[in-house]
Amino acid sequence: MSNTLVIMESPTKTKAVQKYLGEGFIVLSSEGHIRNLATTGDFGLGVDINTFEPKYKMERNKKELVKQLKGLAKTAQLVVLATDPDREGEAIAYHLNEVLGCQEKSKRVRFNEITKDAVLTAFENQTEIDMNLVKSQEARRILDRFIGFRLSKLLQKKIRSKSAGRVQSVALKLVVEREKEWQSFIPEEYWTIEGTYKKATVKLSKYNNQKLELKTEAEILKIKTEITNQFIVTEIKEQERQRKSPNPHTTSTMLQEASSKLGFVSNKTSLIAQQLYEGIKVNDNITGFITYPRTDSIRLSDKFTQDAFDYISINYGKEYLGEVKTSAKKKNIQDAHEAIRPTDLTMTPEQAKDYLTRDQLRLYKIIYARSLASLMASAKLIGKTIFLTNNAYEFKMTGSTVAFSGFLKCYVFDDESDDEIIKLPNLKVDQTIELDDLYGLRHFTKPPSRYSEAKLIKLLEEIGVGRPSTYAPIMRTLKERGYIIVENKSIKATEKGILTSDKLQEFFNDIINESYTSSIEESLDVISNGKLEPKPLLKEFWERFEPRIEAAMELMEEIPIEKAGIDCPNCGLDLVYRYGKYGKFIACSGFPKCRYIHQTGPKFGQCPACGTGEIILKFNKRHQRFKACTNYPNCEYTDSYQEPKNSSGEEDQNEETDQNGLYRIKII
Repeated sequence: MSNTLVIMESPTKTKAVQKYLGEGFIVLSSEGHIRNLATTGDFGLGVDINTFEPKYKMERNKKELVKQLKGLAKTAQLVVLATDPDREGEAIAYHLNEVLGCQEKSKRVRFNEITKDAVLTAFENQTEIDMNLVKSQEARRILDRFIGFRLSKLLQKKIRSKSAGRVQSVALKLVVEREKEWQSFIPEEYWTIEGTYKKATVKLSKYNNQKLELKTEAEILKIKTEITNQFIVTEIKEQERQRKSPNPHTTSTMLQEASSKLGFVSNKTSLIAQQLYEGIKVNDNITGFITYPRTDSIRLSDKFTQDAFDYISINYGKEYLGEVKTSAKKKNIQDAHEAIRPTDLTMTPEQAKDYLTRDQLRLYKIIYARSLASLMASAKLIGKTIFLTNNAYEFKMTGSTVAFSGFLKCYVFDDESDDEIIKLPNLKVDQTIELDDLYGLRHFTKPPSRYSEAKLIKLLEEIGVGRPSTYAPIMRTLKERGYIIVENKSIKATEKGILTSDKLQEFFNDIINESYTSSIEESLDVISNGKLEPKPLLKEFWERFEPRIEAAMELMEEIPIEKAGIDCPNCGLDLVYRYGKYGKFIACSGFPKCRYIHQTGPKFGQCPACGTGEIILKFNKRHQRFKACTNYPNCEYTDSYQEPKNSSGEEDQNEETDQNGLYRIKII
């Protein structure tokens, strides 16, 4: 009987894998990294800046675990390193190999899903540690340490911002640029003329075959005098078009769809996806519901593709079969492992509801539907436009109907919902009709929309900044540092975020930018492919970066702490303004010894429970506001809070209003 020690990254998966492998195997977890870069040496970086050799130290809380693993590795005939199938997992496997001293009897296995077949197949195909992946991850970690230690220290000293990051600060730059567009935007008035005919929308488009741009109310009043309610159908156009089926989910698109369809923040989506990947109890067995959720690939395994084609043929018909997607044609795609998909198509969402929580099921549904839809045929739509004339003014109605539903049988795009499927009334050329109504509508131009999490993640992916494993941490860090706040799904840069980004651009604009950060990602990919050594990259970056740090230490103006003009009621020190993940607040300058926080914002009278505290607004973990007592935790009174409509000025952006209350002029 063999004596094999299997070491995984996460403890959640070990029970399932232990059961799959059976006797002769001991399956344990390293619980993530067992060692990290030291904080000794040059600038406390843990890296020799002459040779760029890293120095590692054991994680403090891992000493007992490593001692246990060493003992078991010593007596084992074989040590199998089964950490996650990505660069981070490869690095963890490497460090385990080094620390446990089991290089002579260790093997590496990688599996993309926690199912019995996938695990057993992986163990039949044992390999060695991929040192190119290890080098790439090590280079990334060193680069992040350079910026994390040196740049964060600078910002903390000069402007009391908490941190900077190689990718995080580029994301902040994008948010701040959009925020400044909002703040500097000057709206301009314009008008449209719209009406209805049997529920179809009619819009004015041309006058004497020239496109109309209406700027004033006077133009609307002139048109009102020139048209009647007799509209003649002059032309009817029909055109068939295809809507291609979507690609299966990558990490980025999963985060985007969960944000737009389910309202999940990226961190929540990542957590739930990890739970679905690591396994859920089904009839006393732990099994993974989806494949590895950190990926930028749209590849699907041959087995899943064939299973999906069989499922589509049986449940929809052979005419619904589509094509296999091959590449996403985006920057810096690693394509290390396949797209996010269900591990078993027979585990439909209807069946899965017996085993999953509500939120797990909601995420599983969109992953399941998208995977299936990606292998289905394109939809065919018939677009129809009806042109109407009235005294040289041209109006039109547009709509479409579904000629063949294709993948729409099981999936609808976020940005192309069923709302666009509009059946127009049956009309004939030369027919005269009367509209139900017609109005001149006053609008004001809007600045570009603030980013939602989904849109910002999509942009980061498009420009090649960040990686599947970094999108959710970027969002979380920006919030926790008080650089952004999210209201009504819109990301707003705070004063602290704008100040931080401005200072970074003043002194580091050739490093903290989209193109340079993307080029670094490309170089890390080349390292992972074995075509580049990391040290030249690290040397080039350090020689570009460190002189700017030294210059900024000397030239960047130190901004004094902003005092609130109030003494702390607990210790008597000054109260000062600080920034947190919910924005600006007032707290004691004696922090962390004194943790007093001054309550600001609206108050709702005396607490009905304790009679001594005041009712104020607080935030829960989902960034939703609620009413609570200032005497918490001694008084645990809470109540719901109804957000006022349009509190951010961003809801109902299509509502037609003006300063005088006049927003439309009836024409017919």
